[in-house]
Amino acid sequence: MEAKQIQTTVIDLLRHGEVEGGEQYRGQTDLALSPGGWTQLRSQIPVNLPWQQIVTSPLLRCADFAEDLARQSGLLLAYEPRLTERSMGEWEGRSAAELRQQNNAAVDAYYRDPVSFTPPGAEPLEAFQQRVLAAWHDLLQVHPQRHLLVVTHAGCIRVILAQVLNMPLQAIPRLAVPYAGLSRIKIRGSGESARMQLMFHAGP
Repeated sequence: MEAKQIQTTVIDLLRHGEVEGGEQYRGQTDLALSPGGWTQLRSQIPVNLPWQQIVTSPLLRCADFAEDLARQSGLLLAYEPRLTERSMGEWEGRSAAELRQQNNAAVDAYYRDPVSFTPPGAEPLEAFQQRVLAAWHDLLQVHPQRHLLVVTHAGCIRVILAQVLNMPLQAIPRLAVPYAGLSRIKIRGSGESARMQLMFHAGP
């Protein structure tokens, strides 16, 4: 009897590059890539593209690059609003240094336990996790046995990696996700029996 072939899906998570405006909490503020950000992202694209499709956050810092790559490669492109970055409420557009000057304890609380501490007006971390993982599970259902490139944000990538690695949600600030960082996840099997592996996680 022939052995049953195990379904394998590969998803590459690519964070957007550097963004106009310098270091700040951007959240859902829609800013474009800087010239350096374009260079960072292009450095991650191999000569022979391994992907069958691109999926992107609709925010400019992801979508502009994804659209450009789709035009040049002929790959199909889909937009996934649930892979938009977490809203950071009143912290958007402000740097960590500026916020620390105003309320150092609040910034410390955010990094120590982001589940319990939500910045004013921000999306609660658990709600953010739920929408990102709903999109992730749909990707696995809709694109089995395919190799996808997903262009998204640091927060979304941290939530997905925490799921793959079985990390507690409050530990996600420990995951460094640099600009144009690329993470490859291989999924063998499907449903409850699926086995996920982080193959690599690196910057440009």
